[in-house]
Amino acid sequence: MAESLMDDFRSIVLENRPLLDVRAPVEFDKGAFSNATNIPIMTDEERHLIGIRYKNNGNEAAVALGEELIDGEPRAERTAKWKAFIQANPDAYLYCFRGGQRSRITQAWLVDEGIMITRLKGGYKAFRNYLLSESERIAKKSDVIIIGGRTGSGKTLLLHDLENSIDLEKLANHRGSSFGSFISSQPKQIDFENSLSYALIQHEAKGYKQLIIEHESKNIGYANIPKEVFESLQKNASLIILETPIQTRVDITYDEYVTQSLLSYHASFGQEGEKHWFEDVGAGLSRIQKRLGSERYLHIKNTFERAYHDNNWEGHKAWIEVLLAEYYDPMYDYQIEKSPIPILFRGDDKEIKAYLNNHS
Repeated sequence: MAESLMDDFRSIVLENRPLLDVRAPVEFDKGAFSNATNIPIMTDEERHLIGIRYKNNGNEAAVALGEELIDGEPRAERTAKWKAFIQANPDAYLYCFRGGQRSRITQAWLVDEGIMITRLKGGYKAFRNYLLSESERIAKKSDVIIIGGRTGSGKTLLLHDLENSIDLEKLANHRGSSFGSFISSQPKQIDFENSLSYALIQHEAKGYKQLIIEHESKNIGYANIPKEVFESLQKNASLIILETPIQTRVDITYDEYVTQSLLSYHASFGQEGEKHWFEDVGAGLSRIQKRLGSERYLHIKNTFERAYHDNNWEGHKAWIEVLLAEYYDPMYDYQIEKSPIPILFRGDDKEIKAYLNNHS
């Protein structure tokens, strides 16, 4: 029976097609694609032993060892898992690292069970290269609008109201500040890059005239926007500044970093949630202690600790306002003053939406 192969990688992205990854767990952990499930044909130990045999005795000996290690009960168990996955995801595609022996063997074993599955030509490596090249191509051709504004202005809230936007912070699972980490960890760098590629390809396919993103540095927490992509997005960009009154900004920041954050901490740690939140916010303050200066740092730290120990949650707005007005605002204003990106428009969220509607 002829092999079923495909290399229409764009369709995988646009259809959010499920993928069966049969690489070893250690390979999958280094990086994978959206909608990929790892059901390996070999364990990490088996892969290691076969690799040694290949190095010492060549391909034929390595294949023989693989058949010895995997045949019998391991083959039956792994085939059963693949069958269950395909029954739940009948439109799935299959891949290993280079689209070679591992995915071919998996495909053949499934054919023996009466199940057909298409595998990716060139495997993980070819699809990964496609995603990276598409990210660079789309970034170079995009007409980019960057939503800027002081901390707490509601840039992310505005971004979510604009259908032609990409939320980079969501992809990075980080809010882009010293206090921006979530309880859940950030994606691995390769996973972030793959997700960004998916988002750019899907955005382009919808035919939007503009790509709207939030004002970010190259690094969002530990996630790095690839250099060529970042530079292209900045080069092709115009800046729109969201202007929001200080008290509204305090309320937005309080809701995100206190109210909503505490809900997440309670969900993860139960009764210990407030304690973990207190420790993490305190650690965030410590990270910027030098930049705050000792006097301002102690004032903010004491106000924060007093509000916490007095169980006065509204009292947290006091230190948030000082942090915004005396630390983040001067820093952001300086960055905007030095930014080479031209400012296209300034206004509140309603004015910006109206402007974009008239110029899209």
